[in-house]
Amino acid sequence: MDSLLAEHERLSKSGTFSKSLDDIQKTIDLLVNARETIAADPEATSLNLAKLQTPVKNSLEDLHKDLEEVRKHQTKYTKLIDKKFKDKTLPQMDYEALSSRPALINRAIAMHLLREGQFSVASTFLSEATKNQSPDEMTDDLTMSGTEQDLGLDSLRSESLRKQFANMYHILHEMKNERNLLPAIEWAREKSDELEKRGSNLEFDLGKLQFVWLFVGKQLQSGRPNLLEGRRQALEYARQELCQFRPRYLKELQQLCGAIAFCPNLQQSPYRRVFLNNDAWDELASSFTKEFCALLGLSAESPLYIAATAGAIALPHFSKLQVIMKDKRTEWTTLHEIPVEVPLPPSYRFHSIFVCPVSKEQTTDQNPPMMMPCGHVVASESLERLSKGNRFKCPYCPNESHPRDAMKIYM
Repeated sequence: MDSLLAEHERLSKSGTFSKSLDDIQKTIDLLVNARETIAADPEATSLNLAKLQTPVKNSLEDLHKDLEEVRKHQTKYTKLIDKKFKDKTLPQMDYEALSSRPALINRAIAMHLLREGQFSVASTFLSEATKNQSPDEMTDDLTMSGTEQDLGLDSLRSESLRKQFANMYHILHEMKNERNLLPAIEWAREKSDELEKRGSNLEFDLGKLQFVWLFVGKQLQSGRPNLLEGRRQALEYARQELCQFRPRYLKELQQLCGAIAFCPNLQQSPYRRVFLNNDAWDELASSFTKEFCALLGLSAESPLYIAATAGAIALPHFSKLQVIMKDKRTEWTTLHEIPVEVPLPPSYRFHSIFVCPVSKEQTTDQNPPMMMPCGHVVASESLERLSKGNRFKCPYCPNESHPRDAMKIYM
């Protein structure tokens, strides 16, 4: 990989077209000047064209040399890529889970475009997707919940959602690029009751960072640090805006005010992590995005991005499995289970997984986990095999029970 990165670096430095563009511009200037000369004196056309021949030829040769250098680096870089990432046939699946639900795929794509702020592209995509929509896809749209219907294949119905995401991107731009928290604070104040119901700390965190920004950040950005002025502005802001948070965040407010005593030397104070945290803005922006999407009934991350990333992680494992199965001439016949465990990161695990201790198989919607009166849990199919419709003894304790006494549990 190091050789590939090194060649990429060489290509970025030498594989530019700036010199080639200069040579092209020189050739254009020669031709323009010749045209003007010929227009002014038509009788000297042959002489002017003869004079033009050599300079144009030299210019084209220089251009060829420039492009030859770029082509050399590109060829070498391409060979290294082919050597490092060998072309492999993707695993073939007889069962495609979403092959009969194209509306869901279109909805995921449109939703991703909206979340990325590509509103015009999303509108065009939705318009194209609805042109040849089948009756089954229309039925799928009607069975969706309220929030999902807002993400349907009708571009007009996505107008309200588009405005919501436009507002979110405006607030994030102000927060990240302009260090302006006021739009986010105003939004959080409007959604205060809803955020409170979710147990969110976002409104207070925004006010806290605004206090820190007034205290030290704004002064440092101006290039003329004035800690006394920053302290005055921060205290004034705390009196006006942060008092409402005192019942719930008294300890945090005490820390903010206690830092005033260390004003000249915050770097060595116990509060340096609060006031000198370089990641605070990115962390708060991420928290804001999560809460904004949650109030819309959406996940913080794009489902399409998560699905594509999880698929990219799983693909090498499935490719290896296909090779093994081909060599052993075996097949995987269970449709609703994957044949191997995929090591997804914790942030990509959204459902609890229960493996039956009797059959050693993962439970599914068709084979759900069942809890017996004694509290032990097995899969539904294992329960049927153990009981055969009669009273049976629990495989893990002496208690006996009837299968009708078992309860389906949701994990």
